[in-house]
Amino acid sequence: MNQNLFASFNIPVMLGIPLATFIILFPTLLMTPSNKLISNRFTSLQQWLIQLTLKQLMLSHSAKGRTWSLMLLALITFIALNNLLGLTPYAFTPTTQLSMNIGMAIPLWAATVIMGFRFKTKSSLAHFLPQGTPIPLIPMLVIIETISLFIQPMALAVRLTANITAGHLLMHLLGDTALTLLSIYFSSSIITIIVIILLITLELAVALIQAYVFTLLVSLYLHDNS
Repeated sequence: MNQNLFASFNIPVMLGIPLATFIILFPTLLMTPSNKLISNRFTSLQQWLIQLTLKQLMLSHSAKGRTWSLMLLALITFIALNNLLGLTPYAFTPTTQLSMNIGMAIPLWAATVIMGFRFKTKSSLAHFLPQGTPIPLIPMLVIIETISLFIQPMALAVRLTANITAGHLLMHLLGDTALTLLSIYFSSSIITIIVIILLITLELAVALIQAYVFTLLVSLYLHDNS
């Protein structure tokens, strides 16, 4: 039994070279463009999902915000493929690394904030001080709103990391439990294996939902600043 629960989250290394970059880029190789004039069922399904996702993300955006549609579509596809990659046996999950998620969250959040201060300066500054605030509370509210603004990218990264990591740890624990019970109580191990299968199904949904939630929150930040 593997006593180190977090061993699967270590970045794999070959000949002293970290393989994280190659693993992160690997899912993008699965998205190959079709050169066929007539679309097959897979291409049609892919186009339908793209249109449905863009419709949900860009529904309330202005024309300026809709210029981000390609960026948001690439973001949700990238996160979803990396999350699904981690559900394959003996695979490394890049989205369990907080550093990677922070690296995605901070530039996107900073771009939306800079856009807000550039094109909607008065509205962006108004968020720091709600209308009708008593004068003695003004300094405190400005500090609180400033802190809440800078917490946004951290919340994005921590939410994605925590949800993906928790599911993998739970599957790891249940897998070790089923392996132990297999030689002691066979019937109990069968029940545990059924629970693991159901958990894997749930993790498939979580992998897609967390990609959508991350992108949706970036889209909401964009909507507030565009």
